[in-house]
Amino acid sequence: MPLLHSELGLPARLYDRPFGGARVQPRKRLQVAILALLAVALAAPEPCSSAHASAWELDPAATRIAFSVKNLSVAHVEGTFRLTSGRVVLDDGDLSRSTIEAVIDAGSVDTDEPERDAHLRSADFLDVARYPTIAFRSTRIEQADGDHWKVTGDLTVRGTTRSVILDVQRSTAEGSRASAHVSTTIERRDFGITYSGFAVGKQVAITIDAVGIKPPADAPPG
Repeated sequence: MPLLHSELGLPARLYDRPFGGARVQPRKRLQVAILALLAVALAAPEPCSSAHASAWELDPAATRIAFSVKNLSVAHVEGTFRLTSGRVVLDDGDLSRSTIEAVIDAGSVDTDEPERDAHLRSADFLDVARYPTIAFRSTRIEQADGDHWKVTGDLTVRGTTRSVILDVQRSTAEGSRASAHVSTTIERRDFGITYSGFAVGKQVAITIDAVGIKPPADAPPG
């Protein structure tokens, strides 16, 4: 969420301020929750062929996408993006075949500093006029341990796609809602964001608190 530590390249006076009904077994509920996430970016390759596949929609209003960049003049600068849409297709028979997709509004970048935000939207950085969205599509899902998953996928920022690994954990599930905590770190220059200015870092830490909703059984397909 395309998502942006020493070259975001804005004046020091800006960066001296921080960036503003069926029963489910407990283990299965945990697995469902872990996979009901979003990251930073997301059309699934193909729907799961399993007869036991189920779909979850990510809730844009409840999902929070945040980023943090270490700066040489202050400890960190922080900001957020808004999720546009997201979907998890869960293969209950083989969770590794599940898919995750998400789309982020690049123009929604918010660091609580309007002048800085305008610069981040410009061609120096996200270039939202040409690339209005950030997208993620999973390519591999692996279980690291009981409540910890590694999700590999393609992240597209500013028209450039790179493979990233999401660390997914701390999940909960209740009824038709599930949540998960996601984290990763990207190198902004890998995505063509190479603007060299005042002391803004190259490494961008991203955290996502994702909330998934399972549509009613009689809901039309998305």
